[in-house]
Amino acid sequence: MTAQVTFRQADAGDLDLLVGMYDGAALWMARNGIDQWKPGGKSAEHFGARIAAGEVWLAAGGDGVAVGAYELWWEDEQAWGPRPPVAGYVHRLMTAREAAPAGTGRALLAHAERRIAAAGRTLARLDCLTNNPRLRTYYEAAGYRAVGEEPGKLAADGTRYGVTLMERSLPRR
Repeated sequence: MTAQVTFRQADAGDLDLLVGMYDGAALWMARNGIDQWKPGGKSAEHFGARIAAGEVWLAAGGDGVAVGAYELWWEDEQAWGPRPPVAGYVHRLMTAREAAPAGTGRALLAHAERRIAAAGRTLARLDCLTNNPRLRTYYEAAGYRAVGEEPGKLAADGTRYGVTLMERSLPRR
């Protein structure tokens, strides 16, 4: 089931909303024993820079309340290395657990995939923590397949961590 949501590009007026959504997702992960995002891990400056550099999208439910967001990058050398421009890279896929209808995560992925295909690219790519099998299973169920590992992705705080590189082929437009 795909949730019925509407999308719009985020702007500078959405920075607090994006930080709050990230922190909410991080708190949910912590409560559920998932060691991944940390509350306070992404600031308004982070989201402002991502809005300026590319695309950040918000999803809203029928009542207009934000229920999810994601970042779309057009390159990701840190995880994937230099690559030809054949893919879009999905980052920070997040839902507002208390407000998001079932299927919101898949709706976010589908929107990102449409954006990537509309840009003439044939692959949607993302990465997830190697030690998060639950998330990997979620992406595999959405049609993504593991294509490699990056054992030393650099975090903002200078630490390194392992990620599984995943991609999905998109239909040609």
